[in-house]
Amino acid sequence: MAVSAHQRRETSAPSPQAESGFCYLPARPDTRRRQPVRGRDIASFVPGIAALIFTLIALMLPMLHARAADAATPATVGQRQVISIGADAPYSFITFAIADLQKPQTGITRAVVILHGVKRNAIDYFGLGQHLLQLAQLPPSATLLLAPNFLTPQDANLVADMPLWRRDDWMQGQASDQGRAGITSFRALDDLVHYLADRRRFPALKEIVLIGHSAGAQLMQRHAVMNDLDASLQQAGVTLRYIISSPSSYVYFEASRPSGESFIAQASATCPAYNDYRYGIANPPAYLADQHLSGQQLFQRYAARHITYLVGARDDNPRHRFLDRSCGAAMQGATRVERQQNFMRYERFLSAKWNIPVDHPEFEVPGATHDANRVYGSEAIARKLFPQ
Repeated sequence: MAVSAHQRRETSAPSPQAESGFCYLPARPDTRRRQPVRGRDIASFVPGIAALIFTLIALMLPMLHARAADAATPATVGQRQVISIGADAPYSFITFAIADLQKPQTGITRAVVILHGVKRNAIDYFGLGQHLLQLAQLPPSATLLLAPNFLTPQDANLVADMPLWRRDDWMQGQASDQGRAGITSFRALDDLVHYLADRRRFPALKEIVLIGHSAGAQLMQRHAVMNDLDASLQQAGVTLRYIISSPSSYVYFEASRPSGESFIAQASATCPAYNDYRYGIANPPAYLADQHLSGQQLFQRYAARHITYLVGARDDNPRHRFLDRSCGAAMQGATRVERQQNFMRYERFLSAKWNIPVDHPEFEVPGATHDANRVYGSEAIARKLFPQ
């Protein structure tokens, strides 16, 4: 976690003469003839000079050691690392982290995975995650921060045998079509979670927190609804938690959509596929279809999961350039704020309809727009997300 630098101000105390208010006249020049300095006179100063030098060295050594330690610890920059994930058919994946992921990390009890937005700028989100964890005062020695990178063939510094997605397909859960083809982004998240839950790598791990903002939140919200990780994580003794902020849209569990103060099934000739995936669960991807769950069964599992929703209170621009304005998304609300409010009401609507308790915390961050740094940039929010 990056630590803020405290500036040190050096102040020199005024001399006793200046404080007393006295003014001294300069001394008259000494015109007396000076005697040459003899060797034995110089020798008499050597012990004192040597003692002074040793004293200065002793005083400076702690400072030099501190600077060396600071230089040896990359406290602010995440290292780009290539890891191998996928137990059955391993493939390469890029993530940013400070800890060496090729070695077991015996002291890590919590892993925080923060996912980038549409720009795929994982290194920037790593910095955001560092600041968030610092605000939450999480111990660096026990906390692992990762920023995985979903990439396209046009991105730089690619490696062999890694999945590559066409443009924004990764945020919809679709499969990679180049590099290591056929890897859905849902599967990549599953494989990353299994990598972290492996006791050979992280024997003390207790919790994994997945954070997604904007485009990353679209993937995270759908993964939170559709993944089937519960049994394997329970067996490993690891808790999975989600923090989802400001997605453009949500996946709904049945055909109802907001209508005034209630929710009703829509019959829209202009948007006949509004309940298809990725806005509903009709015509789902194989990742969900293979689980053979009804909407009610899916909601029951989802309701029991640890999920927190956030949105900036000023993320209310209906013409925002990254806002999904398709008809399926528009049925959920006009802005990101409205869509979160409606989805939270929708959870309560289904809870009453199907008699399934649900209690997912949600926050609107005062003053924040769609900027992730504003959404996650306060100590108050950090403490809510990571209560001590």
